[in-house]
Amino acid sequence: MAQAFRIAVLPGDGIGPEVVREAVNVLLAVGRRFDIRFAVTEAVIGGAALEATGIPLPEETLVTCRANDAVLLGAVGGPRWDRLPGDRRPEHGLLRLRRALGVFANLRPVRALDPLDGVSPLRPDTVAGTDLLLVRELTGGLYFGQPRGRQGDEAVDTLRYTRGEIARVVRVAFRFARERRQGITSVDKANVLESSRLWREVVEDEARHFPDVTVTHMLVDVCAMQLVRAPASFDVIVTENMFGDILSDEAGAIVGSLGMLPSASLGEEPPFLYEPVHGSAPDIAGRGIANPAGAILSVAMTLRYSCGLPRAAQAVEAAVVQALREGYRTPDVGGTARTADVGERICGLVEAAPVPTEGGG
Repeated sequence: MAQAFRIAVLPGDGIGPEVVREAVNVLLAVGRRFDIRFAVTEAVIGGAALEATGIPLPEETLVTCRANDAVLLGAVGGPRWDRLPGDRRPEHGLLRLRRALGVFANLRPVRALDPLDGVSPLRPDTVAGTDLLLVRELTGGLYFGQPRGRQGDEAVDTLRYTRGEIARVVRVAFRFARERRQGITSVDKANVLESSRLWREVVEDEARHFPDVTVTHMLVDVCAMQLVRAPASFDVIVTENMFGDILSDEAGAIVGSLGMLPSASLGEEPPFLYEPVHGSAPDIAGRGIANPAGAILSVAMTLRYSCGLPRAAQAVEAAVVQALREGYRTPDVGGTARTADVGERICGLVEAAPVPTEGGG
């Protein structure tokens, strides 16, 4: 009997529906090639949910997400909702979803791909060999701390972390480092922030349980500089919510475009959340030129972490690289291909992939 998985799909706003459409097509191509059944259920979030229901994260969407094995999301936000109060903006729906699902560890892999050699604004010799994993704490810190709000001419946001919140994401980072090159860079601002001094203390405590992993502490401003000076020097980076948000966007320059970067948000128990790192890009929405690679590679992460299908995940990743090698590139990475053309070619490559004798896993 074929394996079966249920995937909740939240296309969202801007280019979200365009890239998610191609990602779902690739997921279904995986199903055909590896004899796996994927049941896909769509729901609304962000601006699309505001238009349909008046709130950025309807309860029906949460119910749908919790009833599935994994959640694939496109992007949220756009200028038409920028003047709304903070708790009604599309982004608030995404923050609430992350907190509701308990997905506290956000994995953002950044790998230099040979077919994109020369696309990055960095020198090819600087980018060469880059293969890092940024682990971002996702449900704490400045984005969630209380009190927050505005009163008259004063606005307040609170950066708050507990020892437990830090320890659990740091342990995730150590486990991944152990499976990779056994090096962790913990990024903070411990020379200024008390929350960062706690962060550094917890990292040191957890490091005792991973004596085979080398730990380096780095201030966030130094890390930002080193990411563009020597990105290949990093193995695993672990950091708090806002620093991780900013640094991973900077890392998009390494591969040439944010459109290439996927992410997986993991918690103690499923469903987990998968989404490209890029935003809704309203300036190109509807033009058919958005890069679907980040969303498609997020499908590969879904296969690996939620479905336990590493070989199927590798087939998707290999198809993305091969499509790039053949010239299927959207304008953000120096090509002229359209979103649907890239997705269609990757589907074809997945359907032609070798099938392991023991199935997709």
